[in-house]
Amino acid sequence: MTRVGIPRGLFYFYYYPLWKTFFNDLGAEVITSPPSNRSIIDGGLRLTVDEACFPIKVYFGHVNELCREKLDYIFIPRIISVEAKSYICPKFMGIPDMIKASVPDLPEIIDLTVDLSKSDRDFKSGLFRVGKMFGQNRRAIADAYKHGMQELNFCRLLARQGFSPAEAIRIWEGDSLDIGNNFDLNIGLLGHGYSLYDNAISMNLINRLREMGCRVILPEMLPAEQIEAAAATMPKRVFWTLGRRMVGSAFTMENTTLVDGIIYVACFGCGPDSLIGEIILRKIKHKPFMMLTIDEHTGQAGMMTRLEAFCDMLRRERRIKDESNLSSYG
Repeated sequence: MTRVGIPRGLFYFYYYPLWKTFFNDLGAEVITSPPSNRSIIDGGLRLTVDEACFPIKVYFGHVNELCREKLDYIFIPRIISVEAKSYICPKFMGIPDMIKASVPDLPEIIDLTVDLSKSDRDFKSGLFRVGKMFGQNRRAIADAYKHGMQELNFCRLLARQGFSPAEAIRIWEGDSLDIGNNFDLNIGLLGHGYSLYDNAISMNLINRLREMGCRVILPEMLPAEQIEAAAATMPKRVFWTLGRRMVGSAFTMENTTLVDGIIYVACFGCGPDSLIGEIILRKIKHKPFMMLTIDEHTGQAGMMTRLEAFCDMLRRERRIKDESNLSSYG
């Protein structure tokens, strides 16, 4: 059986159920790299240029890890745009070329161009080209992609119920998870999914907040139409897909009483983050807001101290508000 490797990084957390189902239906076995760890990160750091952001460096490490497997192909899409009139970070466009130039002993790369900015015609042609590599006809390829989208939508429904996309993928693959419900704070958590949902990059931020008694509210848990409507209040449309989602999610979280405070996780060296984070920082006026900037040198102790201080501040603010509402008559 043909073996296809999928690195556990970047858009893995957004689209893995789609691509695993697609390749399985084409008759291939999908091999995924293990969750990020120090060895994978160090491998990526050795292979990547210093100017790349931390998630890209980790992605290189995952590709390098997959090269240890006996693979026929490795799936590294060239992602330009995933929706009309919007784009992904320009660095993503060159990742297949960067990897070919940097990672030794690569299996053949499936370099599918994903550009839906104007139409899906070229994307569909690329899908059929990939499908023919596995000896399938156009009907079988179209059915495989349709099935993949159904599985992806199922995972998105799980995320709406309170699970992170990474947790939704685990449930989809058969794991049983219970995130608990003993929370006294609601924290809106923003950031690119490939940073937030990779526990090595985010230093297990979501679970750490839950252990502190915080229910974590992610953009995937909010209605998409509400996010878009909130983002549309900007004077100029944000043309980065993920950036617009962060802006719309931040505005939505600010305007609901269900969120006590907002945390934005940015990666050092990320161009879009440097702008989007600043926009959110200036626009959020009615909710406590904190920005965490992380890279390969970030220490857990410093991050934990800031999280604990932020949660303590929110609880103190709530206590003061409750005390101020006490009647002077006792």
